[in-house]
Amino acid sequence: MPPASIRPADDRDLPALVRHLSAAAFFRDRLDRQLGGHGLLLVAFHDERPVGHVYLWLAPAQEYEIRAELPGVPLLNRLWVAGPHRNQGIGTALLTNAERRLHAMGHDRVALGVGVENVDAIRLYRRRGYQQWQRPPIVARTGGDLGNGGGPSGGPGQEEIFTIFIKKLGAGAASAASHQV
Repeated sequence: MPPASIRPADDRDLPALVRHLSAAAFFRDRLDRQLGGHGLLLVAFHDERPVGHVYLWLAPAQEYEIRAELPGVPLLNRLWVAGPHRNQGIGTALLTNAERRLHAMGHDRVALGVGVENVDAIRLYRRRGYQQWQRPPIVARTGGDLGNGGGPSGGPGQEEIFTIFIKKLGAGAASAASHQV
């Protein structure tokens, strides 16, 4: 069952986010970035409890390859749903909400990075119309804009290989989905 609501988080949500989803350093960082106008932290709530999130990274990407070849394209960062709530449409609802918001902000594309071995996420993104970027995977540090926020405490993380996926947003998205990006 999809969440009752998806909305941007704010500082008042931080205690509940940490209590139910951990990653205090990640959430503090993303809320601070949001306050600076560099992104938007969307949270899915079920019965007033946070059960998932995605961060819309609006600042330039930290990875050179993305900054150079996809300038101005926002990134979806750390889409995550709590274990007991997976496979209930929450991840799809978060993606849909993020895509609609980005399109309303005037963006015509969105990108994301996914670990090359994360087959469940890759399947979801492909099902949602994301196309694999026709460039080699990139190496990034988890904890960066493509990463998972580092270790359990949100620390610096480790290097991981990411495949980049891109989706066209808006009216031209359906016809463009059949073309490589």
